[in-house]
Amino acid sequence: MVIYSASSYVLLGVANVIIMSACMDYCDTIESCHGHDDTMSDRQHYIHAFNFNKSVEKHLHDLDHFKLSCKKLLAFPLDQVDGIFVRSVKNCIFSESDPTPLKGPLRLVAVSKEVIEGMLDLDVAVSKSEDFLNYFSGGRLFPGSSPLTHRYGGHQFGYWAGQLGDGRAHLLGEYTSRKGERWELQLKGSGKTPYSRSGDGRAVVRSSVREFLCSEAMHFLGVPTSRAASIIVSEEAVWRDQFYNGKVKKERGAVVLRLATSWFRIGSLEVLAKAEELDLLRKLLDFVIQEHFPSIDSNDPGKYLIFYSRVVNETAHLIAQWMSIGFAHGVCNTDNFSLLSITIDYGPFGFMEAYNPNFVPNTSDEEGRYSIGAQANVGLFNLEKLLEALTPVLTIEQRQGAGLVLKGYPRIYQMRFHKLFKAKLDLLGEEEEEDEYLIAFLLKLMEDTGADFTMTFRQLSEASMQQLHNMSNIQVMWALQNLASHKMYPEWVSMYLHRLKRQGGDSDEERQHRMKRINPRYVLRNWMAESAIRKAEGNDFSEVELLQRTLVQPYLTQDAAEEAGYAAQPPWWAQGLNVSCSS
Repeated sequence: MVIYSASSYVLLGVANVIIMSACMDYCDTIESCHGHDDTMSDRQHYIHAFNFNKSVEKHLHDLDHFKLSCKKLLAFPLDQVDGIFVRSVKNCIFSESDPTPLKGPLRLVAVSKEVIEGMLDLDVAVSKSEDFLNYFSGGRLFPGSSPLTHRYGGHQFGYWAGQLGDGRAHLLGEYTSRKGERWELQLKGSGKTPYSRSGDGRAVVRSSVREFLCSEAMHFLGVPTSRAASIIVSEEAVWRDQFYNGKVKKERGAVVLRLATSWFRIGSLEVLAKAEELDLLRKLLDFVIQEHFPSIDSNDPGKYLIFYSRVVNETAHLIAQWMSIGFAHGVCNTDNFSLLSITIDYGPFGFMEAYNPNFVPNTSDEEGRYSIGAQANVGLFNLEKLLEALTPVLTIEQRQGAGLVLKGYPRIYQMRFHKLFKAKLDLLGEEEEEDEYLIAFLLKLMEDTGADFTMTFRQLSEASMQQLHNMSNIQVMWALQNLASHKMYPEWVSMYLHRLKRQGGDSDEERQHRMKRINPRYVLRNWMAESAIRKAEGNDFSEVELLQRTLVQPYLTQDAAEEAGYAAQPPWWAQGLNVSCSS
């Protein structure tokens, strides 16, 4: 089953055909609660972004009283072999493995106040302590922590890669917040494990900065994602061949503390099915359903089919959200696809600039398997592999039902994609016959002209209807100027304005207000991350901080971000940037 056709609209993964949809819930909600869109000064922005509940006396000041629990995860059978040497692991979900402390002086270079205070119930003031450096880098274990490394497998670039696992990550345990939310804390870059293969278990500054910034940026864009609490850097030497060209260079080691409701992924189930460890497969499935899908009756004989239906549905929704902000994950292997349909494992990702369905952020992906326009099809491939993993525990009738569920994926994806792009253009009310064509027409113009994805939609939000009709009045809107160079632009904008006028009921200013709450002005473009990384590698983390503050409010025009050119045309040097799997 392939989800593509000749049009630009379909090149972004939207099915042209109507495929029978299985009975799944469809979310009609558009995540647009991103705050007001007035221009803010830096000081106002800082206060607005970090003005949390004043009851900080309830926050913990002493990290020695911050407790984790591993009780639930330790109920699974553990690897019976001790030691961190690389090996083939059998009949378990986790191996016990302690982090390896970073060497040399440690430095905290980034911290998320929202994560620390809003999710972990800590006073962010603790980040200034020596204890914080030790606990959040793996040099010291939180009370209740029993570090684990997860055994999983995966299909990588279309082929079964066998056992993979946490090669440089340690799951510290689960924290239950005062709100009753549960978060699994994981260190990334914290040393060797039984799954490190030929790796050294470390992460470097550049990849850690990208992961920290992008996971936080995605959260504030309204996309389900893991979160990042901090980056701690050492002077420990880490050697990397960044572009696999034989040029190995010395970099510095770094550790990110990241959080997710769960780190289980499609590959978590695949490795058990491939090894025919079916009792363990059922046990893990039952655990995931009970802990993370509470609406599924654990006594229902069809629970695995219902679970699969939910994963198919939510995966379609997640990828549609990626597409609506121009996000390309870069490595959509099954070991990087969450069972909870959240974005995890940030590596060679990229936000598309010039609109191009063949945009590939990862220079290691020479065949373009994970281009932005292929992500919906890759999602389908990964869900097929998930079904293969579930097949041994499904009845014949359930397998047939799961096949129908999978056939419904393109239709669910198409509906969600269409709804998100309707919102981006503020196409309100009942579906009109021309709406899909209007979206496809715009994307085709953007493809032909190479118009910037993010700023085209943003400037459509900022321009008045009169300005859109008379392009001579919007010289400063560089993305729209590019779009308007197309000979078919007058036809498209005429159709668009007529559609808006038929809606009636409110002013042009209200339309602009709604659109600016959905279409971001700032995303983490690769050149922005690269600029921050170049400074960081010289021990200047000021731009990491600036980007963090900017991306917390991506829908608000911000003085410092404008001065840095974050909404301007990308600089000339950005055209030659490359990002690879090396980190």
